Parts: sequence; structure tokens; C-alpha cells
Amino acid sequence: MSEIQAVIPRGIADFVRTVASDHGGEAASHTVVSELAHQGQRRPQPDRARARLYACAGVVVKIHPFGADTALLRRRLQVITQPGASRFWVQPLHGIPILAPDGQLTTIWPRVAVLAPDHRPPWTQLGTLLAELHRTRPAGSSFPQAGVLARLGRAIDYLRRRPYDDLIWLVELGENLASRLRRPQRTAMIHGDLHLGQLGRPSPAGDWYLLDPDDTGVGDPAWDLARPAAFWAAGLLPDEPWTILLNAYRAAGGPAVPPAGDPWTDLDPPARAATLIAAARSLRSGESPATTRALLQACRRMQDS
Repeated sequence: MSEIQAVIPRGIADFVRTVASDHGGEAASHTVVSELAHQGQRRPQPDRARARLYACAGVVVKIHPFGADTALLRRRLQVITQPGASRFWVQPLHGIPILAPDGQLTTIWPRVAVLAPDHRPPWTQLGTLLAELHRTRPAGSSFPQAGVLARLGRAIDYLRRRPYDDLIWLVELGENLASRLRRPQRTAMIHGDLHLGQLGRPSPAGDWYLLDPDDTGVGDPAWDLARPAAFWAAGLLPDEPWTILLNAYRAAGGPAVPPAGDPWTDLDPPARAATLIAAARSLRSGESPATTRALLQACRRMQDS
């Protein structure tokens, strides 16, 4: 993740330094605290409905949005640290959430290398990683449901509230998709919000691991292929990387799609939902009008098909 120019409130900066110092970082009273950008973000976004990420002395402090569920976040941290799943995830430095000065839930992580915009994405390793994650059976009975439908619901709510735009057609499309996706035909352990910004590695030449378990849980494994599939269908991802990803996933025995033949019977509903979620995110950020236009055009095609 890249750093962005932002004025960080003193109370937050002091909190981040203290957390970093308590978790292995050599942080003093004037050690620099930086705000980290989400994928595609170029400027600070003080919206408390979004997570905020701060880095200090090799430690990343993630302040979660207001309203985040304490018990659910705790369960998801437990999931990714259990023996069967820990090999897929960058591990937290503290196994339970703590509270920021303003009462928001906070999790603590090592700062790891993430994929730079000008680097070739590790499509083969990503396909293999997802297949192995999906083939891992969750231990225990407290494994949470993935947050995919909640994320779709937030996108629909945003589109419904958005002023000035006639987006009722997009809201109706989202509601129809939500209804179709409530009862998945197959389930597995999934990431729940998979995109290239969710990959990190502790060493520059090491393996890639998953970041951000905020939506992880039991769900349809097709959700983890849905975003790249959606971007490929919208013309935003070329044929080659999509083919490499899909072939690597199939070669590793991933259960989201058949081992051969047309994958779209299984991918289609989640990929449609991922297109709508991405369109809502793009509208909200305002960072790339061309991307927004392509995603909205893809949503129109879905409406007509």
C-alpha cells in the first residue's frame, strides 16, 4: 500500500506510535506515522464508514469503520490464525481487536510488501492460493458466514442514497442479484473481498499471502473469482491474465468451477454482483471516470440479458 499525504490527528498519531511500540516496532514520540491508501485511492478520505490504515515503525494499525461487529471481527481473526488456515494469511500481531481513542475497533498487523501498480500480478500463485484455501475445511462450529452479501447490501444502499443520479435501475438489479445469491449451492472457506490489493508478502522475493479478513468466512467460492471475472467481462482485464488465473485455479483443484469447460454457469451470479459492487465503489471514489463508465455499461448489459 502506498502512503498518502494526510494530516493525522495528534491523538491518533500518538495511539499508533504506542501500538507500534507495544508490538515490536521501535517507535518513539516523534516517529513518523503515515496514512496508507486503499487500492486506487489517491487522496485522504475521512469517511468513518471506511477503514483507516496507519503505518509506523514496521507496524500497520487498522482502525475499522464505526459499527464494525466486535464478536464477528474477533471470530474472523481466530479463523485466520487457526492451524488449517494460517498458512494462507498474513498473520496479525495481536489476536484480538483493541479500541482506538474514539472507540473504533482496531487490529494490528506487520507491514508487508504489496503489489505495486507497475509489477506483474502473480496470477498463477493467486489461482493456486485460492484453490487451496477453498479446499480447506474450516475447523470448529463457530466459523462465520462470509461478508459478501453484506457488502452487496452496502453497495445497494449507497446507490439508493446517491443524489442527482437516476440509478434506480442499478438498485433493482442489485436487489435481484441479492435474492439469487442468498442460498449458494456450494460453500467453502473464502476470502470474501478478493482483489489484487489483498495480497502481501513479508519478504520481497517470498510467497504471497492474503490480507484483510474483514469478509472472510463460509460462502460460495465463486465469490473469490468474481471480481477478476467481472473485470474481464467488462473489458478491464485482458484475456491472458484471466486465463492464467482460471487455469491455475483449476489445476490446483479449486471447487468454484468445473475442472474443464465453460466456467460461467458457476461464476455468473457472483460476477454480476461483483460488477455492481465495483461500479458503486468507482462512483463513490470518483478516481477513474473511464473505469466507472465501463462498469456501468457492463451493468446495463447485465440488465438487458
